[in-house]
Amino acid sequence: MRTFRRRLRLWRDSPDRRSGVKALSRLGQIAAAILITSGLASPAAAQSLPSEPFVFGDGHVSIGADVSATVSCAETAGLGSCGNDTGFFNYSDYQYSTLRTFRVDVNAIVRASRSLAVVADVRSDNGEGPRPYALYVRLRPWSQYNLDINGGRVPPTFGAFTRRSYASDNLLIGYPLAYQYLTSLRSDAIPANADELLRMRGRGWLSSFSIGNLTPERGVPLATAFRWDTGVQVHSGWAWGDATGAVTTGSLSDPEVTSDNLGKQVAGRFAFHPEPGLVLGVSAARGQFLSGAAARAIGAAIDNSGQTAIGADAEYSRGYYLIRFEAVRSMWTIPTIPEPLVATGGWIEGRYKFHPRFYGAARLDHLGFSSITGTSRTADWDAPVTRIELGGGFLLQRNLQLKASFQRNTREGGRVTNLKIGSAQLVFWF
Repeated sequence: MRTFRRRLRLWRDSPDRRSGVKALSRLGQIAAAILITSGLASPAAAQSLPSEPFVFGDGHVSIGADVSATVSCAETAGLGSCGNDTGFFNYSDYQYSTLRTFRVDVNAIVRASRSLAVVADVRSDNGEGPRPYALYVRLRPWSQYNLDINGGRVPPTFGAFTRRSYASDNLLIGYPLAYQYLTSLRSDAIPANADELLRMRGRGWLSSFSIGNLTPERGVPLATAFRWDTGVQVHSGWAWGDATGAVTTGSLSDPEVTSDNLGKQVAGRFAFHPEPGLVLGVSAARGQFLSGAAARAIGAAIDNSGQTAIGADAEYSRGYYLIRFEAVRSMWTIPTIPEPLVATGGWIEGRYKFHPRFYGAARLDHLGFSSITGTSRTADWDAPVTRIELGGGFLLQRNLQLKASFQRNTREGGRVTNLKIGSAQLVFWF
């Protein structure tokens, strides 16, 4: 790991960043360095890695992990240089890009009995201290029925992609815009008027407003893929479908463990399985968005600031093919803005297996926003974004995968409007 970080620092500081051709060569070298420093370059070394979760205590305790290392090289159109994601298209906050991350997830299930278990997931990003990603109690009161009651930091209820957000489950390296891209909205700060919101178009990576928390901070996505909900969740399944409902703290774009706005989110999803390989899903959620401190700063009632979202998804697989579609529409109510703020994200992705160990994949993704009217102009309240991502994956062994992808991001506003990014990722799980 130290060798990998040293190689990554050398690449970041290298003058080769000034050349797009040399940078792509560097990207290949870094991917090779990951393999070598991890001791995975030879098949014999790879086969020595664990391939199944560790199980002990007569099957009562199982421990698994999901580890990924991701590197990337971005080239801004017209500048011929290679470096960081200067448009912040792939950032999950101001500091971290999802395309330059070393992530370790360690998960455990402790089964106290047939009907009671504790599920935990601890995550560390880029060597920082571990933090709880999931921690909940799962109760199955009746063995003859497929019914779970979860309490604590529970899996997301809304949408389909949140069930595939681990690197080992994602076809590509990037995330869909609706679950990752930072809009300019914040739950702890409020624009004084439409003009102030329009000034932040395309700047969700570091947004600032004049009411509430005045410190510049990241905005929120439509629905985050990086934090789970905290509350109570019920899930039940049948041969032809399954349903999930939850009451949690915070909102879809900003889940909280505790919140001072005293509001709760209600969310639900139903998935229909009409035939093998076909899944059709619908989701909905409604929660309080603004923090209590932000609402009190303008003397607004908490229930006047909410987020409502609906979603639809579909998946079809047959033979070597897999096709997925998902759309998310979110509406925020902000007391200082007369019109509801609407954002709609939609994408379609597909995969084709050329070989049992190798596949190709592609995703077409768009995020659009409703219009608002300021004193001098009418415009979308945030800058629309379109992303095309092409890539593929190769299995070095059953649970060790090397992925590569290329992105083209375009945005109708902001400081950077066009950005091309190449990335490589090594993923190991058990």
